[in-house]
Amino acid sequence: MADTKFLQLLSKDYPNIQAASAEIINLKAILALPKGTEYFLSDLHGEHEAFIHMLKSASGTIRAKIDEHYSGILSERDRYDLASLIYNADAEIRRRKKTEENFDDWCKVVIYRLVTICQSVSTKYTRSKVRRRLPAYLDYAMDELLHADDEENKAHYYNEIISSVVECGIAETFIRELADAISSLAVDQLHIIGDIFDRGAHPDFIMDFLMKYHDVDFQWGNHDIVWIGAACGHRACIANILRMNISYNNFDMLEIGYGINLRPLAVMAEEIYGDDDCEAFKPHILDRNKYDPVDEQMAAKMHKAISIIQFKLEGQRIKAHPEYGMENRLLLDKINWEKGTVTVEGKEWPMRDRNLPTVDPKDPYKLTEEEQFVIDSLRASIMNSEKLQSHIRYLFSHGALYEVCNGNLLYHGCIPMTEDGEFTELTFNGKKYHGKSLMAYLDSQVRKEFFTPAESQEHGIPGDLMWYLWEGKDSPLFGKEKMTTFERLFIRDKASHKEPVRPYYKLREEKAPCEKILREFGLDPTRSKILNGHVPVKIKDGESAVKGGGLLYVIDGGISKAYQKQTGIAGYTFIFNSRFMALAEHKPYTPLREDGTQVFHSPEMREVEKLPRRMLIIDTDQGRELQQQVQDMKQLVEAYRNGILKEDYSCLPRK
Repeated sequence: MADTKFLQLLSKDYPNIQAASAEIINLKAILALPKGTEYFLSDLHGEHEAFIHMLKSASGTIRAKIDEHYSGILSERDRYDLASLIYNADAEIRRRKKTEENFDDWCKVVIYRLVTICQSVSTKYTRSKVRRRLPAYLDYAMDELLHADDEENKAHYYNEIISSVVECGIAETFIRELADAISSLAVDQLHIIGDIFDRGAHPDFIMDFLMKYHDVDFQWGNHDIVWIGAACGHRACIANILRMNISYNNFDMLEIGYGINLRPLAVMAEEIYGDDDCEAFKPHILDRNKYDPVDEQMAAKMHKAISIIQFKLEGQRIKAHPEYGMENRLLLDKINWEKGTVTVEGKEWPMRDRNLPTVDPKDPYKLTEEEQFVIDSLRASIMNSEKLQSHIRYLFSHGALYEVCNGNLLYHGCIPMTEDGEFTELTFNGKKYHGKSLMAYLDSQVRKEFFTPAESQEHGIPGDLMWYLWEGKDSPLFGKEKMTTFERLFIRDKASHKEPVRPYYKLREEKAPCEKILREFGLDPTRSKILNGHVPVKIKDGESAVKGGGLLYVIDGGISKAYQKQTGIAGYTFIFNSRFMALAEHKPYTPLREDGTQVFHSPEMREVEKLPRRMLIIDTDQGRELQQQVQDMKQLVEAYRNGILKEDYSCLPRK
């Protein structure tokens, strides 16, 4: 018999044999259902429109459902328009209000069609789960439309419900919510394998969207971890996130989205670099700011000012942590001011920019009073940004450094390994860690540095570990020898810009190292996969996303516009449903046209593995939890039958 106190707690929700038995029946029914569809994406990098479109379209799955049900019934144009409605209901409704002679009749027709697609994507779920995905207040009407099975009266019943929706003036809302329900039901579980932030215009929009999503988890990337460090007040991390986003012209996100006051930085930059064209610091213009446009010349000055602050603050942390082994990144003290050169790892390079008035050659890593004021002001803005802090806390509550889910291993960067294929052993706080133990230790310490810094085992200041994970050579989130930000800004010769990768990235091409990694995390290489992001797959150069003899999949395909010239595509989605695993290869996202239309490109879907039999919920991690719940409920029933616990029927409704 299970612990009596536990059963007493359980009895509060299931107070009698009838209630407990009903739950057993419900749980066993769920276990017999097909596994829901998992979607895996990585390296979103602030591309909110492209990312949300991928989810709304379920990476092409919804268009396939439309063709399945309406091919031969609707024209290609009508099927395309129905897909457009599901992907972007607001835009399609606006367009139709201008073009339809009878908008109400159009609403009635598309509601009927949307119900058909919603039925198709909800077949794997219990009726109660489907209803939970439907919007409040409209769920009853939608549920009736989805489950009206009496063919004799179905047409009349449908017509009455849909006509009532239109007559009540809520057709537009009903259509939007039903379209959202279709997208939601098509994706049962969403995994984001790192790097929501930086480069793209609106990671804040992505986080707002995901915080309302039904089932999502994150495996932190190096760009996420530096934002986490910034959110706990670490000045070097703050300088990094501001430098990157100023360099990509993301002022709307910084100042409007997160409320970070950049005025002190702008004032200082103008005072220091008033006559400097800051040519090397001109921003990359991938998106235009709508509410906070900043002149490109001003942005370049701000970029240069925050970059120098960053190099000074990073130099201070490198000196404070010799164990990080990052002394080769101390470059401000390697400048030859007379010759205008800088020595990097023994080689002297001419500098393209020698105007560094805030750098004292005698003490190059010391901030000026003005720089100290600016970074303190920026830190105060970040620490008091309610939206940013809520987003970061959500990354903690729904995220981790790695995840094992349904037999697959998910992580963003790498598992540190030596050239001979052994796990790299790293020492923290006097103890050695490698492989799984390293990932688990780092995960626990990141949480402590953010929530309870006094309990962290790492010395220094809160956020030092996050900063190291951002760009340290043995960081599992970075995996490169060095980050050459200084060289890219101050040295024209691109030979100095190279960032050699660590041995893992060569080893993962082979099967044996991937098998070793899977076994390290307790997984069976004959059934498990590794899902990996971080380094874009250069399809145009013939590189494959499939590594390790089919054991590892790199799903960074370049959602970020900054990478699409390198990759030749616009992102991957890895899809794992009850029958197969597949890679969806995306084409670049096309924004709305002036006339309200939009071009949607269906991704190229490639099945990479067919399951030997259909996978049911009983075969999943959730299934194991539900089976344990069944056993608990059986113990509860046994306790009632043996008189150990008293049944309570007072909660039953009277007849």
